[in-house]
Amino acid sequence: MRFAAYQHQHGHRVAVVEENGTLFPLPGVTSLTALLAETDGLPGLLAAGAAALDVPAGPHVSQVRLLPPLRPASVRDFVTFEEHVEGVRRSIDGVAGVPDEWYAAPTFYFTNPHAIYGPRDGIPVPPGSAVLDFELEVGAVIGREGRDLTPERARDHIVGYTVFNDWSARDLQSAEMKVGLGPCKGKDTATTLGPYLVTADELEPHRDAEGFLRLALTARINGETVGTDLLSNMSWTFEEMTAYASRGTRVVPGDVLGSGTCGNGGCLAELWGLSGKQTPPPLQPGDTVSLTVEGIGTLTNTVVSGVEPLPLPAGRRRNRERP
Repeated sequence: MRFAAYQHQHGHRVAVVEENGTLFPLPGVTSLTALLAETDGLPGLLAAGAAALDVPAGPHVSQVRLLPPLRPASVRDFVTFEEHVEGVRRSIDGVAGVPDEWYAAPTFYFTNPHAIYGPRDGIPVPPGSAVLDFELEVGAVIGREGRDLTPERARDHIVGYTVFNDWSARDLQSAEMKVGLGPCKGKDTATTLGPYLVTADELEPHRDAEGFLRLALTARINGETVGTDLLSNMSWTFEEMTAYASRGTRVVPGDVLGSGTCGNGGCLAELWGLSGKQTPPPLQPGDTVSLTVEGIGTLTNTVVSGVEPLPLPAGRRRNRERP
C-alpha cells in the first residue's frame, strides 16, 4: 500500500494512493507521523489504509501539491555503500579506500528534520555554497517504538520506505569536516522525501537471501542518467541499521533512517572523485534532479536560487588568560 500527504485547501491530508494515481483520503487524518504513533506498526497502518478505500475517491495525484509523506520525528542518515565512501573520500579528502573502522558499525549522523521538502518542491542553494550536490538514498520509516532491538525484532518496527535525497553543499561540507565533528551547514538546508511511503509488505518480494532489498536505483539530471545501482549493494540491512540506531536509546514512530548514498553515480561527488574533475558540474538553479527507486517511485526537484549568507564574525583567537 502507498500513502501520500498533500495540500488540501488550507490544510494537509493523508491518503492511500491507488496504482492509477487516485487518492483515497483517510478521514480526519492530517499527519502520517501522528497516524503511525496511533496505529503502532504495519498491521494498524494497513487497516487504516484499507478503511480509507471504502470512502469516496479524492483527486488524482496530478491535481494536488504533494507534500513529504511524513514529517519525521528525527532523521538519521547512514553511510552503507562502500563505493560511495571510496569515491567521496577521494573527492573531498583526496584519500583512497575505505577505513577499517567503517566496517565495525553502520555509521550515521543526525540531519535536520525541520528542513524536509516534498516532491516537485524547489530546492534552494544553501547560503554561501557554490558546489551543490544530490544524494540518491532510500529512507526506512519507523512505525513502532523500540529500544535495544535485535535485527530480527527490528523488522517489525519498520513500517515502510520512501525515496530520500540528501542535498549536500560539498564546499561547505569539506571545510566543516576538517574540524572533526561532522556535517553542519553542508547538510542543513534541505532533505527531500517522497513521493510516497510504500509499506514494507509491498517490497518483500524484492528481498534477497541475505535480507537486502534488491531494488534498482537511478539518478538523472535534466533527463540524463548519471547514476545507477542496486539497493542490495548496501553493507548492512535496514533491520541491522535500525537495531544499531536503537542501541542504548529508542526509535519512535516517524523516525527516518537513510540508507546513505548508493554507488556508481549516486551523487556528483563520487563521480568527481573517480574522474578527478567536476564533471558533471555542480548543480545550479534551473537544474532538475530525478531519483527513481524501483517499487517506490520517482522523486523530482528543481534547484532554485537561495539567499546570501548574513555576515558572521570569525572566531576569536584568545590569549587564554586565567583568573
